[in-house]
Amino acid sequence: MKHSSCAHTFDLPYDIAFKIASFLLVRDVCALGSCSKFWRELCGSDHIWAPLTKQRWPSLHLSDNSQIPHHLNSQPHIRGWKIFYIQRHHEMRIRVLKFVEHYSCVSLEVQEYLAAIEGLCSMQADFMDVQTFLLNTDLNVLLNLVGLHYSINWLGVPLQRVMNALQGSNIADRKVSIKWWKVGRWSNGFRLRDESHHRVVSLADFATNKEEHVRGVLSRGAVYEVIRVQISVAYPLSVPWTCQSSVSPGR
Repeated sequence: MKHSSCAHTFDLPYDIAFKIASFLLVRDVCALGSCSKFWRELCGSDHIWAPLTKQRWPSLHLSDNSQIPHHLNSQPHIRGWKIFYIQRHHEMRIRVLKFVEHYSCVSLEVQEYLAAIEGLCSMQADFMDVQTFLLNTDLNVLLNLVGLHYSINWLGVPLQRVMNALQGSNIADRKVSIKWWKVGRWSNGFRLRDESHHRVVSLADFATNKEEHVRGVLSRGAVYEVIRVQISVAYPLSVPWTCQSSVSPGR
């Protein structure tokens, strides 16, 4: 990288300034770039934004030799990687806003829940997208849960990293109510009543192996012996459910 011809206040060597900028988060890079002409040029560099883009969207499989779309690199004065990052960020934001509008409710059947996760898959949302748009206090806990489950089961994000994100977003203690019904067993030629199960789970518990069984129930959905799964916002004053139901749901 060549030294910038632009004078700057602190007479900082370019390689040291670049090293400093390369350790920053996106919001901090943008803030630093507003300080002076020197920092604006350095913080708008492709050498800064290419790694940020690859870190933000690893599912795009952008290698060190990857090129930005030709139309973004056709003019030498345009910093293509920064523009690519901004455009993809806005595209993801618009998609997630539509997603949030569709799934903003207090209760979901498991078919809708799994469809929501499939929606995130089709968007090619990565973990930083989930952190930015779904793991926050502005949304209801069901949307938090969808983003959380998607990150663990589909993206394979390590549980400790997920837990750190939950704690950083102040949503780790939020709770969901999960109910599922299983077909009654046969005994002496008679089928017993359908069984209903109920768990109230915090997002922090969901992100640990402690609730691996509940994650499995949600991942499988209504299959085999499970005839219905319902996920709801857990209210403090909700009436507790018994272990068995005398009436099968939907009958």
